Amino acid sequence: MVREARLDPEVEVLWEDFHAEVNVTSEQLRSWLLTRGSGTESFGAGPDLDLPEPGRQILAVLRKRKVDLTREDVEVMREAVDRIRSLTAARPADGVADDEWRRALLDLGHDALVER
Repeated sequence: MVREARLDPEVEVLWEDFHAEVNVTSEQLRSWLLTRGSGTESFGAGPDLDLPEPGRQILAVLRKRKVDLTREDVEVMREAVDRIRSLTAARPADGVADDEWRRALLDLGHDALVER
């Protein structure tokens, strides 16, 4: 039996926007977050390793199918798209050479070095 799930058209557009802005794979984002979490503030004992937010939430959405999204996932996608677009619009004069700016984007799953 085929499950027929109709999503709100706004969610469909948001899904596309999210996957356009979050331009790294779930594996790449997880590796980045693990790298970020391995510094002076080490991981907790929990199964999610206390990965930094909102990266952990974005990672969870990346691992889902569109039909399995929750209201919380939709909000995570909306916030991620807004934050990534805000950061890319405020591109510093140094561009990708600005480590703080690039890392802020990578924390959200966006690599400024990846061509669109």
